[in-house]
Amino acid sequence: MSSLSQLEPRPVKSSSNTQDDIVYEHIFDAILEQRLAPGTKLSEEALGDIFGVSRTIIRRALLRLSHEQVVIIRPNRGAVVAAPSVEEARQIFAARRVVELAVTELAVQNATPESLARMRAMVKEEQDAFARGDRGSGIRLSGEFHLELAHMANNTPLLNFQRSVVSQTSLIIAQYEVGHQAHCSFNEHEILLNAIESGDKDTAMQQMTEHLNHIEAKLNLDGDSASTDLHVVFSGVAKKRRGR
Repeated sequence: MSSLSQLEPRPVKSSSNTQDDIVYEHIFDAILEQRLAPGTKLSEEALGDIFGVSRTIIRRALLRLSHEQVVIIRPNRGAVVAAPSVEEARQIFAARRVVELAVTELAVQNATPESLARMRAMVKEEQDAFARGDRGSGIRLSGEFHLELAHMANNTPLLNFQRSVVSQTSLIIAQYEVGHQAHCSFNEHEILLNAIESGDKDTAMQQMTEHLNHIEAKLNLDGDSASTDLHVVFSGVAKKRRGR
C-alpha cells in the first residue's frame, strides 16, 4: 500500500463545495481507495500545508470524519485514521449486514430506470478500473456503488449510516485483507442490480448477504498492514496547487 502523498486524488464533486467539504472529500476518498492506512497520523499542520487551508478548516473536516468513526481524535495528541481491532471489525461487519439488507429491501421498492442506469454505469466504470490495474479506483467505486444503493433506497438516515460503515469496512480491508486477491465485486454488483430491477426482493437480499460474506472471507483477522505518509497520499493536491 502506498503512503499518503503519491496518489492522485479524484476531482471534487462540486465547485460549490466549501473548503472543508473539499478536504473532507479528499480524505474520505483516500480511505475508500485504501491509500490512507489504518493508524496514520493526520497532522493538522501537514494537511493544512497540503491543501493550502487553515487548521480551522482541517479540524472541521477531521471532526466530520470522526463522526463517521473513520478518524479518531485524541485529546492533546491529534487525529489518526481509525484502526479497528479484530472484535471491532466483526462488529462493523455485523452492523453492515443489517444496514445493507435494509437498504437492499428499500432499493427494490424505490428503484427507477434512471437510478438503475446510473448504477450500471458505475459497475462498468468499476470493472474498467480493475481491468486496467487501478485497484484504488476500483475499490473506491465499489464503495460508492453501495452508497448509491442507499441513495436508491431513498432513506437519508440509512444513507448516513451506510457512508460510515462502508468507509470503516474499507479500513478493515486495508488492515486485514489477505494479499490482493482477485476482485469480483462488480460481477456480484451486476447480479444484485438484476434482482433489484426484476423486483425480486428475496433474491436481492440473498445476493447482498453472499456479497458481504465474500468480502469478509478475504480477511485474515489476525493480520495487519500499514502505510503512513500524508504528503505521499495527497501529492496530487500539492501538484495542482503548484500548477496554479
